[in-house]
Amino acid sequence: MVGTRPGTGTVGRVTSAFQVASDYVDEACSLDPVLCTQLGIPGSDGEWGDSFGPAGLAASLALDERYRSLVEPSLDDPDHRERLVARVMLASFDEAKSAFDAGDHLRDLRHMASPLHQIRLVFDVMAVDTPRGRADVARRLETVGVPLGDYRRLLEMGLERGEVVASRQVRSVIGQLRFMSRDPASLDAVVARVTAAGGDNEETTLAAEGARAAFGELADWLEARYLPHAVNDDGVGREVYERSADRLVGMPVDPDEAYDWGWDEFGRLLADMGQLAGSIVPGAGWEAAKEYLETDPAVTVEGTKALLEFASATLDEAVADLAGSHFEVPDVIRPLTVQLAPPGSPLGVYYRRPSEDFSRPGGVWYSIGDQQIFPLYQHVSTAYHEGFPGHHLQIATAMYRREEISRFQRLLTWCPGYGEGWGMYAEVLMGELGYLEDPRHRFGMLAKQMYRTARILVDVGLHLGLSVDDRSPIAPGSKWDFDIAVEFMRVYGFRTPAQANDEVLRYLGWPGQAIAYKLGERELLDIRSDTRRRLGDRFDLREFHATVLNHGTMRLDLLRQLLATVLG
Repeated sequence: MVGTRPGTGTVGRVTSAFQVASDYVDEACSLDPVLCTQLGIPGSDGEWGDSFGPAGLAASLALDERYRSLVEPSLDDPDHRERLVARVMLASFDEAKSAFDAGDHLRDLRHMASPLHQIRLVFDVMAVDTPRGRADVARRLETVGVPLGDYRRLLEMGLERGEVVASRQVRSVIGQLRFMSRDPASLDAVVARVTAAGGDNEETTLAAEGARAAFGELADWLEARYLPHAVNDDGVGREVYERSADRLVGMPVDPDEAYDWGWDEFGRLLADMGQLAGSIVPGAGWEAAKEYLETDPAVTVEGTKALLEFASATLDEAVADLAGSHFEVPDVIRPLTVQLAPPGSPLGVYYRRPSEDFSRPGGVWYSIGDQQIFPLYQHVSTAYHEGFPGHHLQIATAMYRREEISRFQRLLTWCPGYGEGWGMYAEVLMGELGYLEDPRHRFGMLAKQMYRTARILVDVGLHLGLSVDDRSPIAPGSKWDFDIAVEFMRVYGFRTPAQANDEVLRYLGWPGQAIAYKLGERELLDIRSDTRRRLGDRFDLREFHATVLNHGTMRLDLLRQLLATVLG
């Protein structure tokens, strides 16, 4: 990395914090081959390392502590970018240490986004275009019992110390493992990719059978040994919730204030959808408009092929229109795939970053289960959120701007409040720019807003043991429980019954993550309003977006301070 980083005047060298950040990534990857694969860094794709067990965790924490002393001097650097690198890295180290001290690593068993899911999903981004790559896939399949065994040792330590999760989460993971162990479809996509690329079908098939057996063994252990000790209470309580929310939102969170604001937002959105419904179905309320949008063949499509084609066309239009006019979009980051997630994955839509060298493009992945009829009104703003100008623009821009954003931020930093907040902001922005003039698509954006608002109410309500507000049409005054939450998400999250069940399982296993979307959006809009007030006529929306995107992922409290410094 040589040249001039904008704003520094530093020519032909990288200043200390940037170099320290790059060195940290190299060392982190040397400890974790799966991380290398996720980042698209070749060389260890057939290996697992020990990052899923106690030894790997200890090595990671030791690495953080060693680099803490290397980066702290940059806190006083006159260059704001150098200071930012130091602050982002130190915040990450502090969060990891706090989580470890609280024993979070011993309870890392949940419906989604656990180490188990990292182990399974890494196969979907492994390169198979060379004999070495195909051999690496087979080798990892054959040896998947190694990381699963390391992960089990962490959970065993949790059992010994009484650090266990709720039984509902354990049963969900057992069910997923049973699917992986018994249903050929769970790894069929991996085998098919290798075979289509010219690999040995028999070798890969045998390796996949061994992997299924390893998944089954972990399911057996969880069922026989772990589940009997799991707790019955789904909620984690206020102390754990506030600490988790601070890390995931990226700023201190008052859950009671968020809960009250969520009910206010719930009422506002309900009224807005009611006003818009008549433009979709004359004389109808929002429920009738929703029913029409979700069932009428004129506004739905059948089959995953049609859904993916619709999402691709929506994204192609957004990129073509906004690249250059509203956002800088270099050619190398434009490619964006849209594809189906592996069978058996938790339901939803998600984005996966490109490789560091962009040889593997970023992609939007749809996990849709058995669903075959797709209401299109929901998928316009979803495409904007997950793809462009949402996560793909956000993440690929950061990865491209090597001279301005440290490698640590580009590759290892993810704050859901900033990341998902930007995705939500992208939906609102597309409405402001006129891309949701069709009342059906506008209704879809409001529905997505309601979905993320419902998440606040359910997430905070369940984990803190609160009562449903009297303003709720569903179970007013009742204490939140799983069944009420599922019904609430089905109606006001605009989910199918299966999706609603998955949603609530997700929130209960990942406290504070669900609120990061809407609270992140609220904070970004508030930062934008503050910046506009401060700058007056000098405020430029494109410059605001460039400043947010070109400094990379960070905590929202750091972002607010950064904007006040850079656009002061």
